[in-house]
Amino acid sequence: MKVSNVIQNENFKLVNQLFDKDVNGCYISDLLSWVMGKGQEENAWVTIQVHINAIAVAVLKDFSCIVFAEGAKADAQMIEKADEEGISIIETDLPIYEAVLAINEING
Repeated sequence: MKVSNVIQNENFKLVNQLFDKDVNGCYISDLLSWVMGKGQEENAWVTIQVHINAIAVAVLKDFSCIVFAEGAKADAQMIEKADEEGISIIETDLPIYEAVLAINEING
């Protein structure tokens, strides 16, 4: 599955450039140090941790995208940095658990 497949679902909104990377699983956590230690390459990171450092963690872990759930919104600085670093940012109003279920359903 690709990032473009995720954003075809009406519950997900791309808020910056599309970097159509492969998505292989999801990782859920809001603790940046935990994500750095446990996240896997090509994961879609689902979080509510809206902070500029989230972009750095996503780049470090080579995540396919960041999905901000539960109505969390990226600010302009985060969007600009994500564009520079090649990380797609997706927003959803879905609770974290439901967002991951929706992504997994898209994957079949």
